[in-house]
Amino acid sequence: MSPVSVCFDLGALDPAVAESVCLALGAAAVSFADARDDPVLEPLPGEMRLWPATRLTALFLQAPEPGAVAAALAAALGLPPARISAVVLPERIWEREWLKDFHAMRFGQRLWICPRHEQVAQPDAVIVTLDPGLAFGTGTHASTALCLEELDRHPPRGERVIDYGCGSGVLALAAARLGAAEVHCYDIDPQALTATRENALANEVAAVVRVHTHAAQLPAGAGLLLANILSGPLCTLAPAFAALVRPGGCAVLAGLMRHEVPDVTAAYAACFDVEGCAERGDWACLRARRH
Repeated sequence: MSPVSVCFDLGALDPAVAESVCLALGAAAVSFADARDDPVLEPLPGEMRLWPATRLTALFLQAPEPGAVAAALAAALGLPPARISAVVLPERIWEREWLKDFHAMRFGQRLWICPRHEQVAQPDAVIVTLDPGLAFGTGTHASTALCLEELDRHPPRGERVIDYGCGSGVLALAAARLGAAEVHCYDIDPQALTATRENALANEVAAVVRVHTHAAQLPAGAGLLLANILSGPLCTLAPAFAALVRPGGCAVLAGLMRHEVPDVTAAYAACFDVEGCAERGDWACLRARRH
């Protein structure tokens, strides 16, 4: 039996129901993609935000033949069989196949995010080894790239750093590689905390990078706080961040759009001076110094 890829447009189907049916019928993976060209911004934590026209693709590793899979799905979902496309996939090592399009990336002058299958030849390179995973953050998103460039410009040597909303831990790992004395990480997603721990071990910085399951565990007195989240939470968390950052310390605030800069700046004005704003496309990153 060969792997079979099944694809169909969701239309009015509930995405969670469609996904559950695919998994119940033996799908090893289910993904959703834009069927047209409609932009969707990063969802809120726990939210499943899809495109107005969404296409579902399911991978069946042990399927008898494409027609049988398509017929079973059509019957379970109440769809016309002609609406479902099913094709046999060539035999490959699929868990590594997708890594071919992920290559080493430089941020600033010295900082690199590099997958395990590549090498960086630059003699003075500061390298974070990271493969794409389930947790958010490999440097490919503009807001993450802005934060990494900011870290390269201002290495946190000897500082206590907080990575609030750590995702994969990429910013925490970069801070550790750039000389931070300690890096404290927090995320509301347990999967992100697991990814951060594993990536810290893989990069041999587990002694510096500490993962916290509750925000209340984060220590005050940080010289640098990194928050690559969304503008709404950034505004809400301004007083909490002010309590965590020492006077003279900095907060790097990202995950906001350019038009949201005035609102975030105003939310931090009571305790921080915004010193700079970097932009990439529609995304912005603020550097703010604690009074």
